[in-house]
Amino acid sequence: MSRIPALDPASATGHVRELLDGVQKGLGVTPNMFRVAAQSPAALEALVALFGSVAKGRLGAKAREAIALTVSEIDGCDYCLSAHSYLGRHAGLADADLDKARSATADDPRLAATVRFARVVTERRGHVTDADVVEVRRAGLSDAELLDVVANVALTTFTNYLNEVASTEIDFPIVRHRAR
Repeated sequence: MSRIPALDPASATGHVRELLDGVQKGLGVTPNMFRVAAQSPAALEALVALFGSVAKGRLGAKAREAIALTVSEIDGCDYCLSAHSYLGRHAGLADADLDKARSATADDPRLAATVRFARVVTERRGHVTDADVVEVRRAGLSDAELLDVVANVALTTFTNYLNEVASTEIDFPIVRHRAR
């Protein structure tokens, strides 16, 4: 049971209604995470804006979903693991790729460096070393892409925390984090 209830989009008004309508139009559904965030217009606006912003970055959908899976596994967020497993499949990640992303690995060297860097940023709370940056650059990521990784880590951390605090009801095929 959710600690913070999901808002019924039919009862939303004003800007919240516009934002939820935009989510519905963009995704074809209004996931519970957005409906929970709608309890705070500021939180919902931030969430929608962050999703829109990172989608305009230099990282493709596969990389963004892989980063989300890496961070969500570290944070132990089953809602986000479930959502990003579903979205990752639709972005073209095979089941094996989804599993590897949860472990911050990938067969593609560039994606592997990307998710390793996302793991380091997450685990060290941004306190990366020069060697960490050199490694991800060596894999071919530009400074813009490196910063896009940070933005995606921040977005996923936000959604992980939101869903864990709210105990958001999972409305995707359920994926559970691994015991540490």
